[in-house]
Amino acid sequence: MTMVLHDKLPFAPWADARTRRLPGILPVEGGDWLRVDEAFAGQMALRAALIAENPGLVHAMDEEARPAAVELLDRVLRDLPGLGYQIGSAGVLRPDGVSVAIDRDRPLLTLGHLCQNDFCLLEKRGAEHVLTGAILCFPASWTLAEKMLRPLTGIHGNIPVYDDSVAPRVQRLFDAMRVEQPLWRANALHYEDADLFHPRSEAEPRRKPQGLGGFIRSERQCFVKLPETGAVVFSIHTCLIRDESLTAEQAATLAEFPIHRAGG
Repeated sequence: MTMVLHDKLPFAPWADARTRRLPGILPVEGGDWLRVDEAFAGQMALRAALIAENPGLVHAMDEEARPAAVELLDRVLRDLPGLGYQIGSAGVLRPDGVSVAIDRDRPLLTLGHLCQNDFCLLEKRGAEHVLTGAILCFPASWTLAEKMLRPLTGIHGNIPVYDDSVAPRVQRLFDAMRVEQPLWRANALHYEDADLFHPRSEAEPRRKPQGLGGFIRSERQCFVKLPETGAVVFSIHTCLIRDESLTAEQAATLAEFPIHRAGG
C-alpha cells in the first residue's frame, strides 16, 4: 500500500497536561474541526482506492441513520469553502484540483471522497449512543463491521483504559454535548508500519512490537452534535510520521510519558 506521511506532528497529546490523561477533551475553537494539511492529496488518493476496492470494509450505514448522514454531509459542505474548496450546484472542487460529485443518496461515501477525515455517526438509542454509520478508511487496529450498531461501552469493551470509571464519564459527555460547542481530543500510537488502513479484529491478539516503533500515528478526534437529528459526529483526522520527524521537545517528552505501542 502507498505510504502517505506527514512532515511533522502538529500536536503531541502526551506533551500537554490537558490531553495526557483520558478522556482529555478540549473545546474546538473557531470552528476548527476539519483540516487540510500537507498529506491531503496522498491521503485522498488512498481513500479513493480503498472505497473503490473495499467499500464493504470502509463504509456502513444503518438505514435509520440516513437523515443524520445527510445532515452531516450538509454541515461539511457548509464548512468546506473556508478550507479552499469550491462548491458548485452538483459538485465540489477539492483543494488538490479533484472534482467530487455530490451524491445525497450516498452521503457517507461522498464524504469519504471529500475530506481527509473519517466520520462516524453515533445516535442515542436507549441509554447509550450507538454507532449507526461510518466512513472509515483509516482504522487504527479496529474493524467497522465489529463495531456497527454497538453502544459506546461495546465499542470500547476491549480497551483496558475504558473502564468503569471512564465509560460513564464519556456517556455523560455525549448526553451534555451542545450543538454550538464542538469538542476534540487526540491520541498517539506507535506502529512498526506505515499502513493507514490498519484493521484488526477483536479476536486477533495484538502483536507486541520489537523495539521502538518506526512510526507515530496520531488522531485528532472531534465531536460535533448535529442540531436537527441530535446525532453526534465523531470525526478522525489521522497524522502519520516517522519517529525521527518528532521535534526535539516532542521526543524528550515522549521518553518521559511513553505512548501506547501497537504492533505492525
